[in-house]
Amino acid sequence: MEERTETIDLTGFTEKINRIRTEMSAVIVGQERMVDLLLTVVLAKGHVLIEGVPGIAKTLLAKMLAKLVDAPFSRIQFTPDLMPSDVLGTSVFNQKTGEFSFHKGPVFADIVLVDEVNRAPAKTQSALFEVMEERQATIDGITYGMNPLYTILATQNPIEQEGTYKLPEAQLDRFLMKISMQYPTAEEEVRILERHHANAKLASLDDIRPVITNRELLQLCDYVTRVYVDATLLHYIAAIICRTRTSKAVFLGASPRASIALMQSAKAFALLQGRDFITPEDIQFIAPSVLQHRLILTAESEMEGHTTAKVIQRLIEKVEVPQ
Repeated sequence: MEERTETIDLTGFTEKINRIRTEMSAVIVGQERMVDLLLTVVLAKGHVLIEGVPGIAKTLLAKMLAKLVDAPFSRIQFTPDLMPSDVLGTSVFNQKTGEFSFHKGPVFADIVLVDEVNRAPAKTQSALFEVMEERQATIDGITYGMNPLYTILATQNPIEQEGTYKLPEAQLDRFLMKISMQYPTAEEEVRILERHHANAKLASLDDIRPVITNRELLQLCDYVTRVYVDATLLHYIAAIICRTRTSKAVFLGASPRASIALMQSAKAFALLQGRDFITPEDIQFIAPSVLQHRLILTAESEMEGHTTAKVIQRLIEKVEVPQ
């Protein structure tokens, strides 16, 4: 493992990241952890699956993020009758020129919110496979590339499963993280009510101005590759992943793609904290979100009432932390 030879100056970027956090907390109450995880996904050039009940600001969070990082935004509401062409776009015949012209679908934006991704059948879900993995879409033999910051934020409701189509493991593995949004606490609920009582209009998304430019965000993404990772932390990540494959509570463990995702996410999260090196705490914070959608528990473990999040936490606690 090469030793660190240079440091990264993050002074200006740290100030802007803190401003993004402040702007989002001014509108959305009690989702600080969620904001950090979303920014981590963007910096690591990944995609995220957000799970939560309706009405806890998933859509608002996605729109605000796009505004603050100055990224084109689009939203796709997945429904049972949605077709792949409704997502990717379609070729239209022009009678004047006698040629077909391609009309891009809503998937062509920098930040794409896919609402209730499990509502559409497998054929439509598969329209996202190529674009998520390779950041390009091939329609009628022509390949269209996406911008470097391309990020899909997909949502699903964890409660209502009637009439839904469960995402296959192959597609779940393409999400860098799965984040579970929780209900606000009683104190946070009071703050939400106070804000709505004081000002019925609240802050308009049209009033929000970008905090960081596209170019600056790309530079931060480039810095992720230069974040220092000590050799002991590589072994730490590998040990956590191997634990998922040998645990009696886990039927299907994490793949090598998961270990790469964990390392990349930890590096991006370290940058958000103003550091150019990762710590064991970064890995511990990120690991549940990176792993929970990649593991399948045994039937016995589920019958005993264990959740994936709890199993992951127990596995992490069993791995010796590097000093």
